[in-house]
Formats: sequence, C-alpha cells, structure tokens
Amino acid sequence: MANEIIMPKFGQTVEEAEIVKWHKKVGDKVAKGDVLLEIQTDKATLEVESFHEGTILKIFAKDGQSVPVMSVIGYIGNEGEKVPDAPPAVEKPAAKPAEKPAEKKAVSKPAEKKAPAKKAAKPAPAKPAAAPTAPVQPAMPTSAGKKLSITPRAKKLAQELLIKPEKISGSGPNGRIIVSDVEVFAEQNGLNELKITPVAKELIEQNGLDILEVRGEGKITKEDVQRALREQPKTMSPMRQIIAKRMMESVSSMPHFFVTMKIDVTALLAYRKQAKQSGLKASVGDFITKACALTLREMPIMNSVCLGDTVKTNQSINIGVAVALDDGLIVPVIRDADIISLDELASTSKDLAKRARENKLSPEDYQGGTFTISNMGMLGVDQFTAIINPGEGAILAVGAAVETPVVKKGEVVIRTIMKMTLSSDHRIIDGAVAARFMKSLKNKLEDVALWQNM
Repeated sequence: MANEIIMPKFGQTVEEAEIVKWHKKVGDKVAKGDVLLEIQTDKATLEVESFHEGTILKIFAKDGQSVPVMSVIGYIGNEGEKVPDAPPAVEKPAAKPAEKPAEKKAVSKPAEKKAPAKKAAKPAPAKPAAAPTAPVQPAMPTSAGKKLSITPRAKKLAQELLIKPEKISGSGPNGRIIVSDVEVFAEQNGLNELKITPVAKELIEQNGLDILEVRGEGKITKEDVQRALREQPKTMSPMRQIIAKRMMESVSSMPHFFVTMKIDVTALLAYRKQAKQSGLKASVGDFITKACALTLREMPIMNSVCLGDTVKTNQSINIGVAVALDDGLIVPVIRDADIISLDELASTSKDLAKRARENKLSPEDYQGGTFTISNMGMLGVDQFTAIINPGEGAILAVGAAVETPVVKKGEVVIRTIMKMTLSSDHRIIDGAVAARFMKSLKNKLEDVALWQNM
C-alpha cells in the first residue's frame, strides 16, 4: 500500500507552509531519510525527509505553493502502484456540539389566525436609460463567488479595449453589462483616443492588466506597462504574513509604554577590547544579553506574560535575539541565558544567528522565548522603540554606541553612550518597575568589575 507524504506541522502557530523546492520528482527512487523537499514556514526554511522507501508515485503540490499542514502532498510506494488522483481533504477537529437546554413540556396553544396575505404591488415600469452626460462611475467589485453578468459581445469588446469589465456598471436586465455600457465607459475614460504601442498592448494582454492601471505620457509604451507591473500588489511571503499578524495582535491587545535610558559603555568597550586579546569572543550584544538575563532573574515580573486575568511568571530565562533577514525578522532563543557562561552565551548566539541567515533553524530554536532584545545599533540607529512579541511582557530596543560630549565633575568629556528603550506591557508592568529594570541594567553594563569577576 502506498504511503502518504504529509506536510509536517512545526509548532502550534504554523497553519500552512510553502513548498520552496522539491528535491525529488515522480518516478524517483527514495530511501528512508532522503530529503524530499524544502518548505518555508512562518519562521524558517526546513528540509522534509522521507519516512519510507520506494518510488515517488504522485506529487500534488508544486514549488511555490502554500498548503495546510498535515495535508497530503504526494505518495511513495511500489512502482506502478495505483494512488488517488487528488489528495484527501485535511480532517479538522469536529466542533463541540452545543449543550441543549433542558426540555420543557410543550403547552398546547390555540392556533393563531393568519393574517390575509397582501397583494404584491405592481412594479413601476422601467424608465428608458438616459444617455450619460458625466463620467461613468466604476461598478463595485463583484462579491466573492458571484458570477459577472455580461453579454458575449460586451465581453469581447472589453477585452479588445483592455478593460476589466468588473469596473463597468451594467444597464441591462438585472444589471447585466451590454455593449453600450462598455462603449460609454471607454468614451468617458478617454480610451478611444488613447495611443498604445503594439509591444505595450501585448504585455498588458499577457499579464491581465487593465488599461486604466497603466499611465503614459501621450502614448503608453512598454516601459509604462513594466512600471505598472512592478506596482501590482504581491502576496506577502508566509514569514511576512505571520509577522504582520503577530504585530497587529501585539499592538491591539497590549498597552505598550516606553522607558529610555542612556548607558555609558566606555569602560565596557575598553574591557571587551582588552579581554578579546585573551580569547574572549563575546560581542557587545552578548554583554547586553547577559546583563538582561541577570536583571530578569532579579525582577521576575519582567520575565512574565499577561494571560487575560492571570499572569504567568516564567521560571526559565530564555532571551530571543532578533536577527534581520532579507524577507523579515526571526528571533532565535538563547535558553537559560542567566545560567550559562558569557562564553557559552556568545557561542550560542553566534551559531543561532548564522543558522538563522542560512535558513537552517529548527522550530525549537525560535520557540519558548520569554524576553526579546532587538539591536539596530550596527545599522547606525541611535534610538527606536520595538513592539513586544506576543507571549512575552517586554522587549529591549538597543541603539548605536555614539561618542557624546558628557559633563562629568564640571568638565566636558567624550564618552561612548548607548540609548536603550524598554517596551513593556502596562497591564502587568508599571512605570516604576520598568525604570528600576533599566537602572539595574545600566549599573551592570557600566560596572566593569562585574564582568572581570564573571
């Protein structure tokens, strides 16, 4: 019996995944453990291995196609074995039936008398349509699933004029679009006098554009069509879609407030430079991560999350460090950041960032975070605010280290200053608590003795 190739489910939040590339095709022999395909989830690109050996008999989903998790995307079996022509539907958990209220004994009532039906009013005779004297307003888009009503001749004319008929108001029976509607629409929008090169017209037809979506100076050229094509809305990648969904969820459900503090990292940078010669490989970001972890251990409320009317205080301190990718952002997690050594933290951070940019993270690498750090200092950003990741209570935004004139003991000196901004969920974190967190973090980063003894 043939074995199903299933789109795996990675994590609780992943509902569908996009097939990036099949490594096998129909007719190929496969062994257990062979990589069948690469998929793109909301977080990373992952390889899907075969659980069976045999021959690829059927592939339903193609490269670039998004499919629900746990759906059948192909079959592996014996060569020549028959398999279904279409994948089975993904089974969804049955909805829990609503509880029926306790039945009451029916009480017989006398039958109500029905009022006599009123006679339907005769429809008023339709008035002949007047010739339009103003530009025709485009019709509202047809609702999903509703078939556009247009005569064959009107449809052919609209195609010749490169018009999408959905924009035309119909004056025929039941709103049907007729030839005169298309002609009036074309006239009122100046399409009869519009000039277009043959190449531009062919491009519009090939790509299903509407002539009104393309604008040119006097004559529509190939360059005008290419510009219009670049401006066409494009479906966001799965990663961008999930980022958009989660950020909207965060800002709409969590009341954010922000606390910014200037931190003098002059001594820290000097210590790091000196320690680097002795083999220390920690970056400035690693020092910040470690300082955050130690401060979170002191202030558990900052390592908590609001769950409606309850607060969950996480016992593990797992810090997510945001990594920018070409198509979005991913936050791999450094687990037990308060317990592991600075060297181990630095090594883990470097490995996670490298694998994130290579799309080689596993779901376990970016799940379970309790606090996040987003650092844009390396991009020259002095200060910014970050949006809290759903499932957490705070996030730290780190700016650039900037040489700044500072007054110390009545004298102006140059110090290296970093601005850091803490975003907190005001439902569980008060302003004074956030301020104390930032003060403690500042003290740790400015106290070189702490790092020398670590």
